[in-house]
Amino acid sequence: MNTTALLAILAALGFATASPAQAQQDPPVTIDTHVDIPFNYMSEPRFDVGHDSRLLVDLGKMERGGLNAAFFVVWVPQHALDAAGYAKAVQQASQKYDGIGRMLMMYPDRIRLATTPEQLMANRKAGLLSATIEIENAYSLGHDLRRLDAAFDRGARSVGLVHVGNNDLCTSSLPDTEHGEPAMNSAGDTGMSDFGRTVVKRANQLGMLVDISHASDHCVRDALKVSTTPIYASHSGARAVLDHPRNLPDDLLRAIAAKGGVIDAVAYKEFLKKDPGREAAERKLQEAIAKQAGEKAYDSDNDDYRPEMEAGMAEIQKKYPLATLDDYVKQIRHMVKVAGIDHVGLASDFDGGGGITGWKDASETRNVTAALRKAGFSDADIAKLWGGNLLRVWGEVERHAQH
Repeated sequence: MNTTALLAILAALGFATASPAQAQQDPPVTIDTHVDIPFNYMSEPRFDVGHDSRLLVDLGKMERGGLNAAFFVVWVPQHALDAAGYAKAVQQASQKYDGIGRMLMMYPDRIRLATTPEQLMANRKAGLLSATIEIENAYSLGHDLRRLDAAFDRGARSVGLVHVGNNDLCTSSLPDTEHGEPAMNSAGDTGMSDFGRTVVKRANQLGMLVDISHASDHCVRDALKVSTTPIYASHSGARAVLDHPRNLPDDLLRAIAAKGGVIDAVAYKEFLKKDPGREAAERKLQEAIAKQAGEKAYDSDNDDYRPEMEAGMAEIQKKYPLATLDDYVKQIRHMVKVAGIDHVGLASDFDGGGGITGWKDASETRNVTAALRKAGFSDADIAKLWGGNLLRVWGEVERHAQH
């Protein structure tokens, strides 16, 4: 879809791009395509997002910050590729679907599920927030294609193929070398499996977005070949700006764009700024918190939200400052230069390690818009980055669905 057509759609929904006199107004819609949730989401008072919480994204922070929609993530860690591992992953994913469902049932006057671009924009027009469900690590399908259909029925509209550690679909950009997986190189990067190809093809038929964030370069290339619709990266960066395996090289940025897809730039510290001192200090703090709590190992769900962790991270921040909005905009500018303004979006990875100086949680969402304006992006450009491009790709994926 070209620029004129996209802006016409947004205008028809009552959200034409701002005139010069309205330059400080919000974009037509703001969509963050990667927000993590804890396993006990909405089942413990501290994770009830209808109230102020320690979570970086709750309904109040979204409303105050002007974040209209988020892709809430059904993530599971990588376990063994055996029956026990698959069963555990399926159970863990179910917990997260249930948590998102509880949020939607408890607060229908504030947030609604969006399973189509039209629903998302209708919610926006009605003054409601939107939740879309994203699978992160399709290992949680339990090596059973029928579970992709079941996920679609539960509202999932995006499937992230892999996470940290290789799974039964494809190789990861960060193999689990501690448990014997080969390091990332041409020999170790075997790309997509037959099951992975089957999942991509079925996602195309269902009308689900295929998400290649976390995938190895070979797996991304395979996804580009197998998918009959545009693919996207829900939260990735540019390797040319910061050399990290999780960031995408320029040739893949161009290839995703050439297929009509979108790459959502992620505001995650380690993909924006190299800081080994901070990484070591954070590991030391995590180990200390776990020991103090009597745990065998650090547990992000339990430990990230402890007051001691907050105090410790504040001290670390003084010595090792986080990446900033300027660092984030630098990556966005590069990605736009390489892939084109029609093929870049925005994502936070909040509650999954995201959060930078200037965009520390959803309440500071408007700071991103202000930083983009300061960097010279037009209102039309910002409308594309904050959701227009994602809606276009999502719509294209939907139009080719066969269900």
